[in-house]
Amino acid sequence: MEFAMFFDPVALAIVGGGTTLAALLRTPLRDVARGLRALATLARTPFAAEPLLQQVAALSRIARRHGVMALDRSVLTDPDVAAAVAAIVDGADSEAVALLVADRRRTRAERHCAAAELWAAAAEAAPAMGMVGTLIGLARMFAAMDDVATIGAGMAVALLATLYGAVLANLVLQPIAGRLRGAARAEAFERARLEAPLVALARREAPLALASVA
Repeated sequence: MEFAMFFDPVALAIVGGGTTLAALLRTPLRDVARGLRALATLARTPFAAEPLLQQVAALSRIARRHGVMALDRSVLTDPDVAAAVAAIVDGADSEAVALLVADRRRTRAERHCAAAELWAAAAEAAPAMGMVGTLIGLARMFAAMDDVATIGAGMAVALLATLYGAVLANLVLQPIAGRLRGAARAEAFERARLEAPLVALARREAPLALASVA
């Protein structure tokens, strides 16, 4: 079988260009950038909270030995943990820390879902663009019924556009959107595990913070 017979630049341009345009029109520009950057996360290992839980436990030991102000010198790479620890150092109580952690987790999940929506929108548009290509090919074919070569070219566009739309949607775009959504759900679940230890740290150390300020 010659794979060259399955390549048609006109059909590819209609489906690829139409799908891209439809996704861009339906998605805010900031979410387009997030969706493109999110592709890099597909090759990474799933997010796990265990290293951060161990880090929070170590911070708790440091605070018990040296006071809560010693946490200000800690090097924290995770932005959510860093924000919670900064709030604790500033004297935030456990309720404020719980709200902060939950809000950051919710905001992060919304950003991840918005990135996945770009690819979901493209997956939804691809079959429709394949149908558009089919209609264009049929119109091209019927417009020149007296030219056999033109009939063949029009039929190729009509058939291959439908094929491209179906393959692009089901084998590329939908799997990307599904994997991004799955990764977002898994990370949200893992980050929920951080809330209780951080709240416990705030509950133990808030009195020390207030005492140091006084």
